Parts: sequence; C-alpha cells; structure tokens
Amino acid sequence: MTDIVDELKWRGLFALSTDEDALRKALADGPVTFYCGFDPTAPSLHVGHLVQVLTMRRLQQAGLRPLALVGGATGQIGDPRPTAERTLNDPETVSGWVERLRGQIEPFLSFEGENAATMVNNLDWTQNLSAIEFLRDIGKHFRVNKMLTKDSVARRLESSEGISYTEFSYQILQGMDFLQLYRRYGCTLQQGGSDQWGNLTAGLDLIHRLEPDAEAHALATPLMTKADGTKFGKTEGGAVWLDPEMTTPYAFYQFWLNVDDRDISTYLRILSFKSREELEALEQQTAERPQARAAQRALAEELTTLVHGAGQTAAVIAASKALFGQGELAELDERTLTAALSEVPHVRVAELGPVVDLFAEVGLVPSKSAARRTVKEGGAYVNNVKVTAEDAVPAKEDLLHGRWLVLRRGKKNLAAVELTAA
Repeated sequence: MTDIVDELKWRGLFALSTDEDALRKALADGPVTFYCGFDPTAPSLHVGHLVQVLTMRRLQQAGLRPLALVGGATGQIGDPRPTAERTLNDPETVSGWVERLRGQIEPFLSFEGENAATMVNNLDWTQNLSAIEFLRDIGKHFRVNKMLTKDSVARRLESSEGISYTEFSYQILQGMDFLQLYRRYGCTLQQGGSDQWGNLTAGLDLIHRLEPDAEAHALATPLMTKADGTKFGKTEGGAVWLDPEMTTPYAFYQFWLNVDDRDISTYLRILSFKSREELEALEQQTAERPQARAAQRALAEELTTLVHGAGQTAAVIAASKALFGQGELAELDERTLTAALSEVPHVRVAELGPVVDLFAEVGLVPSKSAARRTVKEGGAYVNNVKVTAEDAVPAKEDLLHGRWLVLRRGKKNLAAVELTAA
C-alpha cells in the first residue's frame, strides 16, 4: 500500500500531509481506515467534489478502508465561506440532502470485501449531545488563538461582516468527527482538500489530546484551478452538478470536452483511472494534434460513464455526433435531444416561417440577406439536410419529436428552434 503515496504524488493529488514518513509506515504496517466528509449544503455534489470522491475510490482500490461521511450535523451549519455568512437550511431540508448525497457517493465505492466502505452521518453523535457536554468535553480542548489563524476565519474577521459564533465553531464539530470515527471505527487518516487543512489538523489535535497513544494522520489534495484564472467547475450557467436533473449528462459531457488544453493533462492525472502509460499517450496526442481533443474526449467519456452510466454516455456521444451531421438525429430520444439543444442558441416560435427567417432570428446569421447567401453557398442545414431553396419553409413533419428543428451553418455553428404548443 505504500505505492499509493507515490501514485498520488505522480497524479498531483498529494498536497499536504502531517508526516509523510509516518503515513508511509502506517500504510505498510497494515490496512488503514480513512474518512472524507461531505456537507449537504446543496441538493447535489458538483464536479469539484469529484476530486475527493475519486480519491476515496483510488485509496480503496489500494487497500484502504473508506468511511464516507455525509454531515447531517455540520451541513446544518456549513464551513465558513471566506467572504460571507451562509444561509442556514432547516433540518428537514438538510436531512433530505443527506440522502441525495449518499446516493451519489455510494456508486463510487465498494461495500463488499475486507475493506468494504461504510457510510456515516455525524448527526449520529451530535444530535443527543447537550451544549454543556459539548463545551466541557470537546470545546475545552480547542484554543481560540489557534482557531483564529484559519484562513477563512481570519479573512472574515477582517471583513465588515465578521463571523458568527456558529460558523466559527464549525472546526470544533469537524474535529469531533475525527475523534468519533477513531473511537468507533479505528479511523486513523482523514482525507480532504488543502483548503480544509485547518479543519483536518483540528481533528488530529483533538485525538492527540484525548487519546495520547493514538497515531493519526491527515492527507490533503490540492485545489483544482483553471489556467484562465476562473474557478474550476463553474460555467456561465453556474456550477456543474452531478445530479442529472440539475446538470444534464449532455452538459456534463460537454463541460469536460471543452476543457482548456492547458488544463487537460492536470485534470486527467487527478480524475482519470487510466494507467500512466495511457495518460502519457493522451498527453502526447494533445501536444501533437490539439485540435483532435483526444484527451478531452477520453476524460469526458470516462467521467460521464462513472457519474451517469455507460448508457447515458453512449446517448450523449451519439447526440454530439448527430448534431454535427455524423449520425441520425431522428434516432435520439427526446430527453437527450432536448438536453443537447438547451446547450446551443435556441428560440421558441408559435409557427414555422421560412428557413432564412429562422436562421436570422436564432442568431446563426446577422440578417435575412446573410441567411440567403448561406443557403446559396450551400452552408445551410435543417436537421442535417442541406437547404437548397431560399424560400424553403420547414413542414411540421420535419419537427423532431414534434417540437424541434436543428439548424446548422457550415460544419460547426449550431442553433435550434422549438415550436411551442398552440
């Protein structure tokens, strides 16, 4: 199991550890139980969480036993944001989100065998804990001067808004989680992002104070960034979610397909389960023929399959090809087609007018005269069929699933028209 440390380092997943030599020894001495926590502050995980979820999967495959914690308690408070206080959600909402997040995490882990995973909820050891017990038995062991050094706390203290005692106490709750998991499951390693380092070490300090003979470790992965300076996992439409109702499988696939060439090598190493040789080959292809986007396609296919399944992946790949004339649009199911067309410029109309009008209205061309030129030059397509007459008007029989027309100018410029119900 010591090889996993070298593997994590090669993949860029090893940012910080409390004592690397001690961690390597612990891994060599026998099976290690570790945990990673996820707070239900939204109804779904987003792609930023994939770093931790997939690292858990990687560690389990290396022989470690995972505890996946979905925080029914900490989710009611939320880790302090650097800029503003969180809006608190009611317990019933958080409870529902706990179940949704559990359902998203479970498929990535194995719950069978000697190192079977276990799902845990920190509400189990907090809901019956009185305030007096919490302050006497747990809070007593935390030093405020050290808690103030945490980056998000320090930044909030410098702001005009300050920080509430509720959010300030978050690190005590997370520290208590590590102690409880150590006592209940023999958990000796906590995994998380480097932005959580203060919370990770808070748990270690608590264990060492209350269990002097215990050996425990923390391992942090780096924060994923984008070469253009924008936040990873964000698009113009907001976060890219794992829930297919919040981000469609097609949009999820397209997010990875559109990864910047400057980022793709980093993302592949961190998120892909392909071998080192396969990844190096993809990196070479990107360097030699970046326009082919071989690395992006490989990552998009792998992650969409992991998150949404092979069937959905096949459907979105078929849709991607069909939209650009490399497949039959009529063979796409309505849900996949609708999801795909929601990602391109589209307009809703009450009745179908001439093709040139539709091309101009949806913005594929700047004017009707430009649309006529496009038709004359052979660059106008409706449902992948070339338009040959400038006065052509689509028939209702041309509508896909009775509502959609796919317009294309040239090879790459797409748009859609939706016929609304009368």
